[in-house]
Amino acid sequence: METTVGVTPNKKAVPKAVGEFVAGTMGGWAQVFVGHPFDTIKVRMQTQPSPPIYSGGMDCLRATLKGEGAMGLYKGVTSPLAGIGFCNAVVFAANGFFLRLLQSNSSEPLTLAQKAVAGGLAGGVMSFLNCPVELLKVKLQTQYGSAAAAVAGHKPYTGVFNCGVRTFQERGLRGLYRGLGITILRDIPSFWAYFGLYEGVKAALVYRRLGVTDGSKSNGLEQFLAGGFAGISAWLTAYPQDVIKSRVQMGYKYKSATDAFKALLVEAKGGNWRIFFRGFGPTILRAFPANAATFVAYEWTMKAMHL
Repeated sequence: METTVGVTPNKKAVPKAVGEFVAGTMGGWAQVFVGHPFDTIKVRMQTQPSPPIYSGGMDCLRATLKGEGAMGLYKGVTSPLAGIGFCNAVVFAANGFFLRLLQSNSSEPLTLAQKAVAGGLAGGVMSFLNCPVELLKVKLQTQYGSAAAAVAGHKPYTGVFNCGVRTFQERGLRGLYRGLGITILRDIPSFWAYFGLYEGVKAALVYRRLGVTDGSKSNGLEQFLAGGFAGISAWLTAYPQDVIKSRVQMGYKYKSATDAFKALLVEAKGGNWRIFFRGFGPTILRAFPANAATFVAYEWTMKAMHL
């Protein structure tokens, strides 16, 4: 069996697919710890009624801290901590699979466009895991106050497990996959940009330092910067879809993503197109550090496994 530099010849290296899965998990956990408070503000901004409750992201932050304390910013964190770690593992492993698939019939290095396509395909796979995880997160994040969501006879969810069980009991598997179509329409272009820009920026930074476009020679700072910009690019391609998804998943007011989109168009009449970008500020503030942490954790874990 092939050995890796720095590994004792009689010691088997970790299979690359397994390494990508483990490193993806570590990257996902890093992303959640850094980014969840920003995500809570984003979801609350996206799902507030018209006229809005909050005047902006900072107003939402102040109101959340005043009414619920710092832990209010981590509402619903159990779902992404358990789910996004696994989802991230799957998307990085899927990306690696599609990269190898595209490389299989050629000895030439993959182009940046091919790497972006692999990312987009991985995003399509990710959607099927993202949808139920994010649905539970959105439901919990949009419960306001200590006696959250005690509205119209609706008993508040006590946690992610309670939310998942009740959703399944009330709506079945389709209830957990509510918003799948719009999630796919969000994740394919988002991950196309995510992995494409990451590889592109990383290669450009290595070229600036070493004169070669070999991303495998990148250092921690270059990975941090490339990951941060990749996170921003992913949201720039997908934010309106995410607003629609949050509206659909928060409850049952809308029959479908199309219904939610039509309602948003009505709210946008008179030039109020900012409705499609509510919560954009907190999202972009979150995107850089959260995704920088994701890629640094991923790359360092891969390095620790000599992959």
